[in-house]
Amino acid sequence: MAAAQATARSSSLIAIIGDEDTVTGFLLAGVGNVDLRRKTNYLVVDTKTTIKAIEDAFKDFTNREDVAIVLISQYIASMIRFQIDSYNKPLPAILEIPSKDHPYDPSQDSILSRVKHMFSAEPTSSRS
Repeated sequence: MAAAQATARSSSLIAIIGDEDTVTGFLLAGVGNVDLRRKTNYLVVDTKTTIKAIEDAFKDFTNREDVAIVLISQYIASMIRFQIDSYNKPLPAILEIPSKDHPYDPSQDSILSRVKHMFSAEPTSSRS
């Protein structure tokens, strides 16, 4: 079944939620897309953007069939941390990235925390 999902997503998009500089950089790299319904695969977050708008964009991108990866600036991900942490589907993958004004903090990355937890957990049979 995973192979069928991968085949169906062979022409998948990368969605971006970030500040203007981050989104512009990815758009200049050719990641941007606007479909026939004028629906984009990016959200530019500024001081006027509400948390509800960020949550709605995250829900939209993670429910779209044509999106394989959602890139989100880490400081924006911290605004909707509960939603990011409760997301558990393999596709689309969620990746937290740094932005120009906000450096990457590995201690806040939910994916990195899950990986560390998986590898640091002791097997139950070795406990006495």
